[in-house]
Amino acid sequence: MIHKKMKTVGWMTSAAAGVLLSAAAQADHHGMKKDIVDTAVEAGQFETLVAAVQAADLVETLKGEGPYTVFAPTDEAFAALPEGTVESLLEEENRDQLQSILTYHVVSGKIIAEDAMAADSATTVQGQDLTITTMDGSVMIDDATVIQADIETSNGVIHVIDSVLMPE
Repeated sequence: MIHKKMKTVGWMTSAAAGVLLSAAAQADHHGMKKDIVDTAVEAGQFETLVAAVQAADLVETLKGEGPYTVFAPTDEAFAALPEGTVESLLEEENRDQLQSILTYHVVSGKIIAEDAMAADSATTVQGQDLTITTMDGSVMIDDATVIQADIETSNGVIHVIDSVLMPE
C-alpha cells in the first residue's frame, strides 16, 4: 500500500538508459521475464542479498506470484554495514532478525517509479512504513537512494538502492 503525496514531481535518474537496457536483458531466450530471485541472481550485484534471502528462507516467497516491489541493496550497500553484521545476520539463530530486515525491503504490489514519486510512504511486508522523498532529483527510500529503478520481473519490480534499510 502506498500513501500519496500532495504533489507529484518528475522522475529524474542518471540510470534511465541503464534501466531500459536492464529491462530488455531480463528476458530469457523465450522472451519471458524472470522472477525477482532469478533476476537478482543474474544481475551479479546482489550476491549478498541473494545469500541473505536464502538464509532467511524467503526464496520461495519471492519466487511466488506477487506482485512485489523490492528495494534491493547492492553488494556494496551490504559491505558498508559495520564489520561482522552480515555474517552475524546469516547465522541460523538470527533468522528472525534477518527476515525482519529483508521483508522491510519488500512492499506488496507493484510500485513503479512514477507511483513512488507520487507517494510519501509505503507499507512493507514486514509491517512498518518506508518514507519516500525526493532530494536533489533523486528518490530516497528512508535514507537510501534509488540508483536504478523499474527493473521489471515476472512477479513484480526491483528498485536498486545504495544502502541497507533497517526497520525500527
